[in-house]
Amino acid sequence: MANLFFLGFPMDIASWNVNSVRSRQQHILDWLGTNPVDVLCLQETKVVDEDFPRQPFEEAGYHCHISGQKSYNGVAIFSREPLQDVKIGFAALVEPALTGDLDEQKRVISGVYDGVRIVNLYVPNGSALDSEKYLYKLRWLNLLQTYLEQLRRSDTPEFLVCGDFNIAPEDRDIHDPVGRENHIMATAMEREALTEVLAIANLQDAFRKFTEETGHYSWWDYRTRGFSRNRGWRIDHHYLTPQLYDQAQKCWIDREPRGWEKPSDHAPVVVTINN
Repeated sequence: MANLFFLGFPMDIASWNVNSVRSRQQHILDWLGTNPVDVLCLQETKVVDEDFPRQPFEEAGYHCHISGQKSYNGVAIFSREPLQDVKIGFAALVEPALTGDLDEQKRVISGVYDGVRIVNLYVPNGSALDSEKYLYKLRWLNLLQTYLEQLRRSDTPEFLVCGDFNIAPEDRDIHDPVGRENHIMATAMEREALTEVLAIANLQDAFRKFTEETGHYSWWDYRTRGFSRNRGWRIDHHYLTPQLYDQAQKCWIDREPRGWEKPSDHAPVVVTINN
């Protein structure tokens, strides 16, 4: 298949769980002022669509594509040019009979930018191993496999999947992995589910293409002074299909916003893709 994906210049795509777009509005604008990425994928926007603060971001030069709900969840994609073929929820590709209750929470949005399908996800946290929310998370990841399999068969077979996955794929992604098998976001079942999701489309971790060592995290718990002690987890990811993975030039975590006043507990993760 001919390379139709780029116009001869790098594309910067960022993912950031902002933990309320209204609370972090100025942080996002300040960050975009310094890092004018082509596409910014947000998670945990926590606002219904009609109350989303579009105007400041539109004035900054971005088109806002959103799917939100009150107080919880919510995803959005900001893009320099309008996205094409925006799809919201699993039901955009998966038979409604299979989605069941898994589309009630706003966690999935995708669109095509310069020929690249960008999928933005907010994977459920799971709460605790003995929680119904943990079982919900595993069901959600199972349906994500079906969704990505359908996407792989579509007209844009090369795509990027990013977002807050709420899973540390390996022990090197956790500041202290001792006891992780009993800790949400690092259990064997969650990791196996993620592995199966990635295998569906041969997706690969962009960050690990460039950085092998431990000590690099994207989330630090508010409650334990995690950031000041760098006791974090790498749970925010960019996964790329083979051609895009080959074209990836850089992937990095910007820790700076996590040190700002009243920050999100997550940091932006940015991938640069070129042809």
